[in-house]
Amino acid sequence: MQQSRAPRWPSTAAVWRWHFYAGLFCIPFVLWLAITGSIYLFRPQVEALIDAPYANLAITGPRASAAAQAAAAVRAVPGSVLHRYQLPVTDRQAVQVIVGNGKDETRVYIHPQTLAVLKTVDEDQRLMRVIFRLHGELLAGTPGSYLVELAASWTIVMLLSGLFLWWPRDGRIAGVLYPRLGAGGRRFWRDLHAVTGFWVSAFALFLLVSGLPWAKSWGGYLKAVRGVVEGHPVKQDWTTGHAEELRQRAAADAGTRAMMGAHTEHHGMAMAHPAVSLVPLDRLIATLGPLRLATPVLVAPPTGPGQPWTAKSDAANRPLRTDLTLDGDSGAILSRKDFAQRRLVDRLVGYGVAVHEGQAFGWLNQLLNLLTAIGLILLAVSSIVLWWRRRPQGILGAPRAAAPAPFAVAFFALVAALGLFLPLMGISLLLVLAVERLVLVHLPGARRWLGLRPAVTPRATGR
Repeated sequence: MQQSRAPRWPSTAAVWRWHFYAGLFCIPFVLWLAITGSIYLFRPQVEALIDAPYANLAITGPRASAAAQAAAAVRAVPGSVLHRYQLPVTDRQAVQVIVGNGKDETRVYIHPQTLAVLKTVDEDQRLMRVIFRLHGELLAGTPGSYLVELAASWTIVMLLSGLFLWWPRDGRIAGVLYPRLGAGGRRFWRDLHAVTGFWVSAFALFLLVSGLPWAKSWGGYLKAVRGVVEGHPVKQDWTTGHAEELRQRAAADAGTRAMMGAHTEHHGMAMAHPAVSLVPLDRLIATLGPLRLATPVLVAPPTGPGQPWTAKSDAANRPLRTDLTLDGDSGAILSRKDFAQRRLVDRLVGYGVAVHEGQAFGWLNQLLNLLTAIGLILLAVSSIVLWWRRRPQGILGAPRAAAPAPFAVAFFALVAALGLFLPLMGISLLLVLAVERLVLVHLPGARRWLGLRPAVTPRATGR
């Protein structure tokens, strides 16, 4: 007698049900991320427009030294110390100096000749920084980062299950590769949804995965794994949330203040803290100028006794970045690390982030990302229309749960692998299944509204 094989995949109805639930949760976040991400794509253009009043100043005499410019910025914000000096791109541009006090940072625009303070702005309140945090954390800190990551993870599930449902099974291409625009009604919206999903899914999946290293949970997960593999704490070129960035700022600020002189509280007597010498800035800038590093170039003071000055290219196109350490006394380069010298993981994330932010290959990258975002918005809107048109009165309108089917081996293995790769999604999936099986199926009202099958009760057996 021939044994029947366990199926590799579940029924289309079962996948459609999970696609529906994933979409129901993800749609508000897809719209939010697509809109905020589209705005952030044009960060270089927006920031250039904001800084335009300070890009072509009237300069009639010799420029002040970089040390004097930095000192003017520190004086403009009482209690602050120098965090970073940004090399101006042109001779007529205002000098931008980032000063700080603990985790708080202020960007100060200084006239390079007169040392007049032209503008001060809280670094965290700059427009594109706010958009960045709206996109990645909903301006809600760590909880917001977890929520965005959970939505991104379920959007991956939504796209993969959508591709499974889209997969042509009858050889036709109408409504598969292009929409039947003249069909009208529900068929038009169905084609628009399916075809748009097909054309944007690949790059949308790339954008979702490349954004995960920033997320609090997944980014921390990656950092922990790297620490175990590499055998030491890992320093990365990106942060996993605004809270970590603030901790790094505060630590650097404390280190810089510790350089203000030893024995400042000798025998309990409060003594004036001598300022950190800013004189090395001019020597360092003379060294950095001929290197023609990708802009913006940021120079930072030592953050501990015996520590060197540091300089880095903070280019939006991350593969162009370079990190250097420099000797403050001589201006000599002590070490240089270009992007190509970084570990493979750092390079992969760097390439991914550059493409994610639309900065890897110019305006074409921005256009591709923008079209993907528009496609995701179209997917979300068309799914809402499809659901609204087909939903029965008084219930959610989810595809009804099918009868129990044989165990789908390959599909289960794929879901398990996806749950390990996306831990938040895996945990939430187990919670959803547990609540459905243990609670919701036993509540007639909830069961009917969600389209669940009644709980299976064991039959009484007699002798």
